[in-house]
Amino acid sequence: MDAPEAPQALGRPADRRGTAATDIGPIAATDHHGPAREDARVTVVTLMNVLVDFARTGRIGPLHCGMPLTVAEDLLGPGRPHPAIRMRPDIDGYPYAWNGLELVITQRVVSELWIRLRPGSTTTLPPLVLPDAESNSATVLREDLIASLDAVDCRHDVNGRLTFGEQSSILTHPANVCAVFFTPGRDDHVPHRERHYLGVIHKHSA
Repeated sequence: MDAPEAPQALGRPADRRGTAATDIGPIAATDHHGPAREDARVTVVTLMNVLVDFARTGRIGPLHCGMPLTVAEDLLGPGRPHPAIRMRPDIDGYPYAWNGLELVITQRVVSELWIRLRPGSTTTLPPLVLPDAESNSATVLREDLIASLDAVDCRHDVNGRLTFGEQSSILTHPANVCAVFFTPGRDDHVPHRERHYLGVIHKHSA
């Protein structure tokens, strides 16, 4: 069975600034009796880094379309199966979820990768994807994501199939990752209610 078509209205956005992994500079190792002994550097990975890398490469860390579910669960731990999978374990086209990360499974293989966000709230992604962060702001403005993509020369076009009404969408190249943006819902606590926020970013297998 083919995976079901992506829903026309998909989620609701998040605001995390930055482009590439943030280098916060040297940290000097010192003692009480002398000058700094080493120059270590710490790199902080942000949600925006994860989104940009996904849009650019089509991968979420080591996760990619075509990998067996068993390998994904070895990396992530057991996922939360969709209720349809609980009823019919052999059914295709439904996701396993790890908080804001979803992997759609077809014939026991990952066929789609999804990150879902809701603006004005927080999101949690597995440590494999976003290390050292229990939760992150889930508010990503459309213009912030596009500026971050442009900063790393990730090409993108308007996705006309999912751009209508109060939502808009882009498709990245060559990874073919789709990002869908929405105006905030009534219960989404964001400062700019007329602007578009990222609700979901996803990739289907070819």
